[in-house]
Amino acid sequence: QVQLVESGGGLVQPGGSLRLSCAASGRTFSINTMGWFRQTPGKEREFVARISTSGGNRVYANSVKGRFTISRDNAKNTVYLQMNSLKPEDTAVYYCNVHTDTTTSPYWGQGTQVTVSS
Repeated sequence: QVQLVESGGGLVQPGGSLRLSCAASGRTFSINTMGWFRQTPGKEREFVARISTSGGNRVYANSVKGRFTISRDNAKNTVYLQMNSLKPEDTAVYYCNVHTDTTTSPYWGQGTQVTVSS
């Protein structure tokens, strides 16, 4: 089992920045890809970004490319999402997502609310 705890969400004005963190615990030795998704009420959860085990491969949704940066610290078993130039349409609950070598389904965090509003 892997447990995920997210932090860093909050209220920010348009154009502002936030940094989300997701710390993993438990069977962290099996973790490979880590990523972020987001969801707004009435909509399906959508992909935001993911990062490979080594950090050498990063993929972003078109809607956040150039504004968001995903990174990870394997020594701390933590993945980050630096969000810059935030827009009201970035408002959502953000979920950490982790894949492991030992399970077919990913693990999910509990979510952290990000609200972009003036």
